[in-house]
Amino acid sequence: MACSPSIADHIIPAVSSAEDEEIVDLVVKGTIPSYALEEQLGDCKRAVRIRREALQRITRRSLQGLPLDGFDYGSILKQCCEMPVGYVQIPVGIAGPLLLDSFEYIVPMATTEGCIVASTNRGFKGIYASGGATSTILRDGMTRAPVVRFPSASRACHLKFFLDNPSNFQTLADEFNKSSNFARLQGVQCSIAGKNLYMRFSCTTGDAMGMNMVSKGVENVLAYLRNEYPDMDIISISGNFCSDKKPAAINWIEGRGKSAVCEAVIKEEVLKKVFRTSVATLVELNMLKNLAGSAVAGALGGFNAHASNIVSAIFIATGQDPAQNVESSHCITMMEAVNDGKDLHISVTMPSIEVGTIGGGTQLASQSACLDLLGVKGASKELPGANSRLLAKIVAGSVLAGELSLMAAIASGQLVQSHMKYNRSTKDVSKVGS
Repeated sequence: MACSPSIADHIIPAVSSAEDEEIVDLVVKGTIPSYALEEQLGDCKRAVRIRREALQRITRRSLQGLPLDGFDYGSILKQCCEMPVGYVQIPVGIAGPLLLDSFEYIVPMATTEGCIVASTNRGFKGIYASGGATSTILRDGMTRAPVVRFPSASRACHLKFFLDNPSNFQTLADEFNKSSNFARLQGVQCSIAGKNLYMRFSCTTGDAMGMNMVSKGVENVLAYLRNEYPDMDIISISGNFCSDKKPAAINWIEGRGKSAVCEAVIKEEVLKKVFRTSVATLVELNMLKNLAGSAVAGALGGFNAHASNIVSAIFIATGQDPAQNVESSHCITMMEAVNDGKDLHISVTMPSIEVGTIGGGTQLASQSACLDLLGVKGASKELPGANSRLLAKIVAGSVLAGELSLMAAIASGQLVQSHMKYNRSTKDVSKVGS
């Protein structure tokens, strides 16, 4: 089967040496596994180049538009991505300054949706002109919840009572805390389903997001419990009672990661000048849209206008796990008139912001630069966990700005016009690409 001319003409050979050509042929034939190239060649970029060329020949599709050069593939080896063939470019915009707790922050946002950065920036402007926002971290604890099974429900309940007994907590904590210098068990919450017991462990994780850290601690505790309960069958290290990367009431109610609240009082004159709306209009809109409308929809943690837009943009820019946007965007936006009805009090409460400043994608060059811009790069030497908690506050402050700006745009009838201006292109994309 021959390649169609339109495809073949655009396939750019990725290899030049005879040796590389031979390796490509072996990958195409399946003699050399694609996933083993980095280990066998000892050269990450060369492995990517060969894998990319083999893929083009196997699929008869061009990867010309997917960048290859300009990326450190060694930095992701066995850590961030397997079998890479290139990287995706996402533009990073800046919004700010965000005046939060008397400090100013320039916030990087990676997005392909027009208006998001501009709208958040307008929210920052209004908050700044009104004296800034204040924030508080309510809780800080990552969770993991294994599920175990017993021969009977009564045996499962026996372990539940053991775990619920405060006198046993220190023994559990000693086992759990062996896994890390920063992991510290906070508590265990249990739920029974017949013969099955779900145990939701919560612990502090320093400046790491902490999923691996809490999982290691849980394994230590399970090993200890196995000696005490030999009839316990460990079904899974995660039984979805955690709950990770899925909407769940447990995270909305109990929190996961960092639980934060951020607030500001927006002055009447600022609402008129910057946002072209009024206190009464925003309060009514928030009640009907974010509260009542979300309730009618049966929303779970979605009592907001577009928190996930801001969370996702900051997550991608700073190397967080984008999938954790699901629970990290849980948010309730509140608005009420204050100061005899002249000014607006606005707040966002976000119970499960899952962020870290070390580990995972945070160590990559671009993401590390964005963390450095915020002043939260790496681990805090003075106070472990301080950088990740500050990042969570910045996320909440940015969401506050985004909520204020979008709600004002809706109230003043500017939403459609703004998207027509910033989120539509008159260019012929196919011509630009060529």
